[in-house]
Amino acid sequence: MTPKTEDELAAYVASADAPIWVQGGGTRGLEGEGAALSTASMSGIELYEPGALTIVVKAGTPVADVETALAAENQRLPFEPIDYRGLTGVMGTPTIGGVIATNNSGARRIQVGAARDFALGVRYVDGMGQIVKNGGRVMKNVTGYDLVKLMSGSWGTLGVLTEVALKVLPAPETEATVMIHGLSNAMAVEAMASALGSPYDVSGAAHSEDPAAPVTLIRVEGFEASVTYRVAQLTKQLAQFGADITCATTDSSAIWQDVNAQVCFQQKDGDIWRVSVAPSDGAQVIAAAGAEQATMDWAGGLVWLRMAPGTDLRTRLRGFKGHVTLVRGSGFPRFHPEGAGIAMLTKGLRQRFDPKGILNPGLMAA
Repeated sequence: MTPKTEDELAAYVASADAPIWVQGGGTRGLEGEGAALSTASMSGIELYEPGALTIVVKAGTPVADVETALAAENQRLPFEPIDYRGLTGVMGTPTIGGVIATNNSGARRIQVGAARDFALGVRYVDGMGQIVKNGGRVMKNVTGYDLVKLMSGSWGTLGVLTEVALKVLPAPETEATVMIHGLSNAMAVEAMASALGSPYDVSGAAHSEDPAAPVTLIRVEGFEASVTYRVAQLTKQLAQFGADITCATTDSSAIWQDVNAQVCFQQKDGDIWRVSVAPSDGAQVIAAAGAEQATMDWAGGLVWLRMAPGTDLRTRLRGFKGHVTLVRGSGFPRFHPEGAGIAMLTKGLRQRFDPKGILNPGLMAA
């Protein structure tokens, strides 16, 4: 089912009495229960006001189309969504509805926040086929219950997104990446914490564990003179962690595209796991996991691991607080099991938004 209009989608959901598998561009490699329903045909930019820093798009709009329109006005999506296709090995086109439905946020989250923090308004069809609108098309709106935040990261289990309104930001004049070579995972966490604790407005902090050439990456963005000054100051501050420090300018953007897409894991065998923990635990998580390959983003708060197929990573990391998501692989639940309290809240929300239980049933336990 590929509805072309919101009304067509609402009629379909209202009449459904069997599970529906909701997806955007189908880039996550997920397989679910029921008839597939794609929002990809509901596409297009409905409103873009560069002066107001807002854009309203239909949920099936390709992310690339939104980024192209914003770039023409020297603006961007601040949360730099991740393209998962290289990791999952599936085709498809990432959509803006899928970005919000999964709260898809990249390396800049440590500075500006997540995708949900830039969602101003949504329209969606709930499990009864009712069309619901929440939020607005401007940054100043008061709407009662913040369903915008609730729908962000709900993975299509509470409703099918049809439209999203987003806050955007100007693109920086330039960017640069300070690279510290040769640090251990533990020292990299310390270096990234030092950079984030500085007054130099860091917008990215990541580390690759590659035994041949481990590298810690610190990104700064803004006006050219400011970036030049901050790079110089960070280089001095971070000299205590490693003598071999270089700086990338012309290729800085490409470096962070690779960080977000985890290019180093692509086309390699093994299960891919995504672990969210306290940044100070990042190095210990890698040590406990026994991974074949590991990287850290968000200054150690997001750990990516390539494990031998069939490894029960959650058991190995039982002593850490956080959550573990299986991005690619099989044999284990994809999402981290919910605690009793959260599970009760989740059940209550689903019963309210989808009383028939037809929208992506069992997804969070898949």
